Amino acid sequence: MDLTLQQLRLVLAVHDSGSFTTAAQRLHLAQSSLSRTVREVERKLGVALFERTTRHVVVTAAGAEFCRVARRMVDAVDAGINHFEGFLSGTRGQVRVAALPSLAAILLPPVISDHRAARPDVELSIEDGLSDEVLRRVRSGEVDLAVTVAAEPLPDLLVQPIAADRFCCVHPADHRFADRDRVAWADLADEPHVAFEPATSIRQHADRAFAAARTAPEVAMEARNISTVAGLVGAGLGVAVVPGLVLPLVGFAGLAHRALDSPVVTRRICVVRDPRRPVSAATRAFLDTIEHTRRTGVPLAPETHWT
Repeated sequence: MDLTLQQLRLVLAVHDSGSFTTAAQRLHLAQSSLSRTVREVERKLGVALFERTTRHVVVTAAGAEFCRVARRMVDAVDAGINHFEGFLSGTRGQVRVAALPSLAAILLPPVISDHRAARPDVELSIEDGLSDEVLRRVRSGEVDLAVTVAAEPLPDLLVQPIAADRFCCVHPADHRFADRDRVAWADLADEPHVAFEPATSIRQHADRAFAAARTAPEVAMEARNISTVAGLVGAGLGVAVVPGLVLPLVGFAGLAHRALDSPVVTRRICVVRDPRRPVSAATRAFLDTIEHTRRTGVPLAPETHWT
């Protein structure tokens, strides 16, 4: 039964109107053209869909069943086309984002809130991970983009800086550093150090800064998780080095912080994507929301600023 979508719509119009004349008027068609279309459908089906009288049209049992099937088909097509139009305009679809945990927790929430308010039908997923994991997901196409720290050039990826944060020393509130206005990297040489694991981007930045300051602290303990590092520092097991965007995540431990200098070390926070992959309208809209948030200067964590 080779029937077109238009034929299904015309049969349904007659069914819903109860009249060929009324249906033709609503569709702005000649009644003779509408009648020919319905007869052609009946011929292909081999059954009568309507009983015609001089005054009105009565739907047959076969016609009622056919119209139920036709309506499901037409509604499914209309819903699919509506979804696709939304996909093309960026109001529907999916956006997959990978991010460092601190960026997913602090930087992205206001962006996500604004984006969801404007485009509630877009499915948005946030996957957090370490720096290498985040970049691997971008390169493999598992995610559409990443919000991460780019300390070095990434020749195969498109990198757009959006913010920066400064490295700080976090310590218990009663630590000797609490009375100082400034703390240098070299000052940490005499302090037990609670370090992040070597695979983390925070540790990699810190190691380069210690090397530049020609000092090396005593590593008392290592941990991967921000909360774990904060808890260990809060328990008096040492001090730690963290970037500014992490500071809200260590507040539960009652820690104080001092910005580090000699040298001043900052992280470059970027949006990263693979230029070889096409950008969907939904992803483009999310990128626009990040840019709008940056331009409007939504407040960030201490020692952090939009670039």
